[in-house]
Amino acid sequence: MQLEGKVALITGAASGIGKRIAEVYAKNGATVAIADLNLDGAQATAAEIESAGGKALGVAMNVTDETEVDAGVAEVIGKLGKVDILISNAGIQIVKPVEEFSLAEWKKMLAIHLDGAFLTTRACLKDMYRRGKGGAILYMGSVHSHEASKLKAPYVTAKHGLLGLARVVAKEGGPKGVRANVICPGFVRTPLVEKQIPEQAREFGISEDEVIRNIMLKDTVDTEFTTVDDVANLALFLAAFETNALTGQSITVSHGWHMQ
Repeated sequence: MQLEGKVALITGAASGIGKRIAEVYAKNGATVAIADLNLDGAQATAAEIESAGGKALGVAMNVTDETEVDAGVAEVIGKLGKVDILISNAGIQIVKPVEEFSLAEWKKMLAIHLDGAFLTTRACLKDMYRRGKGGAILYMGSVHSHEASKLKAPYVTAKHGLLGLARVVAKEGGPKGVRANVICPGFVRTPLVEKQIPEQAREFGISEDEVIRNIMLKDTVDTEFTTVDDVANLALFLAAFETNALTGQSITVSHGWHMQ
C-alpha cells in the first residue's frame, strides 16, 4: 500500500494508460479522481475501481478549458480534501505530414497536451503549496519527448515541451516538496496507437504488419510493445518516491527503443 492516504488526480483516465494507472494506484491505497472529457466513462471507471475495493471519484474535465479545469480540481479538493499526486495524461494523436496539418489541428494538439498540462499543474500546485505537504506531478511524455518521427509534428513538439515544463516545476516546487517528472513510454497498444496503424500504413504505402514491425517496434530490443502495466508500475514508483532526489527527470519505458 505504497500510496495509502494519498489522493491522485489523473486526467484522461477513463481508458488506456490513465485508467490502468488509476487501477494500480487504487490497489496501492490511493483515492483516485478519474478526470476525463467523457464524464460517463470517468464515472464508469470510478465505479469499477470501487467495486474492486478501491476509492474513486469520476470528474468531468476538458483539460483545454481553464474554467473547467479549475472547477474540476476544486471539486476533487472539495470532495476528497486535497490533491497529493497529479498525472497529466490526457492526449490525442493526429497523423499527417507537416504541410497537410491545418492550424486548427496544430492548436488542438498543443492545447490538449501542453495547455492541459499547464492548467492542471497550476490548479494542483496551489493546493499542494497551501497545505505545505509537498506532492508529485507526473507528465505523460513519450519517446517522442526525445525522438522525432514522421507525420507527428505537433505531437513531437508538445511532448518535447513537457520536458521544459516539468523541469521548471521541479525547480520551483523543490523547496516546497513538490516533485515533477516525465514518463516517456514507447508504443503502447491502446486505442490511440491502434488507430495509428492503418493511418501510417496508408500514408507510407505499406502494410499494417510493416508499420508494427518496421516503424513502431523496429528499434526495441525485443520487438515488444510497451504495456499499460509497464507505464503504471513506473508511475507508482515515481509517485511513491518521496524525496527531491528524483525530480526534473524524464524516464523512458520503451523496451530499449530510446536509451539515455
